[in-house]
Amino acid sequence: MRDFFAMGGYAAFLWPAYAVTFAVVAWNIIAARRAHQQALAEARRRFSADADGDAP
Repeated sequence: MRDFFAMGGYAAFLWPAYAVTFAVVAWNIIAARRAHQQALAEARRRFSADADGDAP
């Protein structure tokens, strides 16, 4: 098991690379969910305004 975590002597380069990759993927998922929620809120706002007759 120790050999696995040592990654053949390249652990100092590989584990940070894995960490950065995980962080970027996690950030991408969070950003996509936020953008989706904002788009839904904007669509609901526009739909509501159109239904009320306030749209230009």
